[in-house]
Amino acid sequence: MAAPKIYGIKNCDTMKKAFKWMDANGVAYDFHDYKKEEVDKDVLIAAIKIHGWENVINRRGTTWRKLPDDIKESMDENKAVEQAAANPSMIKRPLLLQDDKILLGFDEKSYENTLK
Repeated sequence: MAAPKIYGIKNCDTMKKAFKWMDANGVAYDFHDYKKEEVDKDVLIAAIKIHGWENVINRRGTTWRKLPDDIKESMDENKAVEQAAANPSMIKRPLLLQDDKILLGFDEKSYENTLK
């Protein structure tokens, strides 16, 4: 099993919980920081296909709220990829890729089932 890859922003509180859990459980991982690296569009597209854009895009965050209403009202999969690539802060964090599984957010039980 390859090391999981975790996507997000280092200073995010939910990311910190995921890092802490993985460190405490001896799970080696690769980290893709959206603030330092571009969004991996292939992973983003895969996440949207599995979970739907409505779940991949954090619609409770300030980045979403700052979008013009016409963009929010006409959002679809393609526009979600475009907007998330331009504004990675709107992607739900963390996004964890392990083999063919993609987890959204941090849930201890899901991490345990996927990574142990």
